[in-house]
Amino acid sequence: MTAQPLLVLTTLPDPSIAESIARRLIDDGCAACVSVGAPMLSLYHWRGKTETATEIPLTIKTTTLRYDAVEALLRALHPYELPEIIAIPITAGLTPYLHWIAAETERSKDSSLVC
Repeated sequence: MTAQPLLVLTTLPDPSIAESIARRLIDDGCAACVSVGAPMLSLYHWRGKTETATEIPLTIKTTTLRYDAVEALLRALHPYELPEIIAIPITAGLTPYLHWIAAETERSKDSSLVC
């Protein structure tokens, strides 16, 4: 099976949790790169009310072969009851960069890493 590159998006409540999860994704070989964004204001409807929160976005570069592991790790470590976890297929991009994503996420196949 060929690994299609993906962007997985999520948001976290503070920078330390965001960086911790980003490092875990990288260290476990689940992602080639995780970009931790600047704080942003999120507005959303939750349990009958409009809520606001300052959140830290993560953009996770991975592949379809690692998506299940990325989702499982996010679900296990994410502090939200219902975390945003959205996967977007990358349909085009700089070929060497897309190959790099695949190579970095394949590295755990030959190791003892869980991902």
